[in-house]
Amino acid sequence: MRTRSRQLLRSAWLQRTVGVLAAAYLRLVWWTNRFTFEPVDVYEIVEPDMPFILAFWHGQHFMTPFIKRAHHRGKVLISRHRDGEINAIAAARLGIGAVRGSGDHGSAFHRKGGVGAFKEMVRALEDGYNMALTADVPKRSRVAGLGIIMLARESGRPIMPFAMATSRFVRLNNWDRTTINLPFGRGALVGGDIIRVPPDADAAMMETLRAQLEATLNDVTRRAYAAVGRPGEDGCPGEDDHG
Repeated sequence: MRTRSRQLLRSAWLQRTVGVLAAAYLRLVWWTNRFTFEPVDVYEIVEPDMPFILAFWHGQHFMTPFIKRAHHRGKVLISRHRDGEINAIAAARLGIGAVRGSGDHGSAFHRKGGVGAFKEMVRALEDGYNMALTADVPKRSRVAGLGIIMLARESGRPIMPFAMATSRFVRLNNWDRTTINLPFGRGALVGGDIIRVPPDADAAMMETLRAQLEATLNDVTRRAYAAVGRPGEDGCPGEDDHG
């Protein structure tokens, strides 16, 4: 029975169906939430510096495709796991390309396609694509890894930390406290200070910038939830679920 269930989950038709439905649902959430932007002229501020490396927390990612405007080009890093295939299909339906692989720079980096994905992300940025990826160390929520900092150093592109939140949501009890956004509420997009990594950054500077990214992401996430009237509910582990 378990083998049959796994085969069903890996079937292309099911993955495509779920991916298409997920994209349609996320559009509904976007259209039915009244979004505010902080700063209000965020697009005018950032567009001259594009392409960006867009950084956000894992578990807070479902609404991030809508940060892209019609004339922007964007790609997102998505794992090779079977759940990743569904995410890639949904992203494509929302106009976002996918780079498949791991953002982890630990022992599984080569096995999970990390090297190839890293090179592909550098090429995407060189070609003018904004590159979006989660900042967390895999399975360690709200702990920023060095992967994004390394990508910024190699590509020479700035990092834009941001958070998107909605006033109505369901939070799952998993490692990253995944937030499923709900329709018919309020939404907020909050951007943080841009982070630039010098090409000659040494290990000490890399760690300083990694810590800065982590602190900035926590700050913009708190501000996004406060902006939608849910202060203190930024999804940090240990908080109670709300809907």
